[in-house]
Amino acid sequence: MTGRRSGPLRAAPVLAALAATAVLAGCAAESTGTPDRPAARSAAEPTAAAAPSVTPSRGETPGGTLLVADFGGDTVTFVDPERGAFDRVEVGTAPYGLVVGKDGRAWVATAEGVAVVDTKTRTRQALIPYRTGTGPVTTGEYRGGGMGIALAPDGRHVYVGVNVPDAHGVLEVVDTAALKVTGTADVGRRPFDVDVSPDGAEVYATGHDSFDVTSVRTDTLRTRRAEVAPYGTEGGLGSWLKPHYAVVRPSDGKLLLPFEGERLAVLDPRTGRVVVEPMTADTHQHGAALAPDGTLLVVGTGPIASDDEEASLTVRSPDGSERVVPLDGPHEDVAVSRDGRTAYVTGGFTRDGYWNGITVVDLAGEKAPVRLAAGERPLGIAVL
Repeated sequence: MTGRRSGPLRAAPVLAALAATAVLAGCAAESTGTPDRPAARSAAEPTAAAAPSVTPSRGETPGGTLLVADFGGDTVTFVDPERGAFDRVEVGTAPYGLVVGKDGRAWVATAEGVAVVDTKTRTRQALIPYRTGTGPVTTGEYRGGGMGIALAPDGRHVYVGVNVPDAHGVLEVVDTAALKVTGTADVGRRPFDVDVSPDGAEVYATGHDSFDVTSVRTDTLRTRRAEVAPYGTEGGLGSWLKPHYAVVRPSDGKLLLPFEGERLAVLDPRTGRVVVEPMTADTHQHGAALAPDGTLLVVGTGPIASDDEEASLTVRSPDGSERVVPLDGPHEDVAVSRDGRTAYVTGGFTRDGYWNGITVVDLAGEKAPVRLAAGERPLGIAVL
């Protein structure tokens, strides 16, 4: 990629070899499922070679179960957080993000449409096609179709960011009672993540390839764009230094967008003003989540420059202090247990080098991280 880090916090050039070989449309060249070479692990630990076999269990799904979107397959996998995967449900091609409502329905953004899954009975109820044309249904990092997805606080609407290859993305609004798309709004390129304001009045689509966040009014679908590029936009589509995932801070409604383990962009969506705070992990970052106490969890996917650090999970307290937990190999997204004590980090990864499992991290630091075999290139994750 051609992007470079610059500015007062640190300067680190991106490897020229990556620039010469990557497809200029996202983080890296089209993912093929070829694993990288993470640190040695025991024979009992999962690798990217094959997804674990699953014997479906009977009965209602217990609380605390993890649900992951199998980007390398057409399923979602149900995972016991201590014992691993125990059931799968077919949802559609290359599922990416997912969100679960209070009624137990999961909404899964696939390449074909939004799948609706009853997580209690573990059955697919519907597949809602997109209104936006995205071309042939394909797989891989740059496939068209749904990416980020979020649920309105009142549960009446789901908002999904639809990637349109070689064009700007679209936010589609799904009526959760009628099970159909009822509105659309233009947003940035490759909407990696979608978030909703605490009052449900606005939706925020993070445009990975356009260095921006598009705010969409939920009553009128009117939009406004805010550039979020703490390293600048040099390199355009070929830059590594783009926004990926965001979280909304409940206390003030501002969006937190981590960059490269070095900078946290804090966006006020009402004014478009961005304030940058320092971070310490020094690694390419993707998934983010907030614990109940306001702790920010950020997934570090590993190095993109010669002096970057390896994969990690940043645990950032509301006061800005950080603890960095090393991870073995690449990861993509993160969710936190309801009691705020445990983080679950998916190993699917949008780029090459994924593995089929989840790392379980004790946020108190009293136990070492544990790996679970789970899913087929799992990306999005939720706690039931």
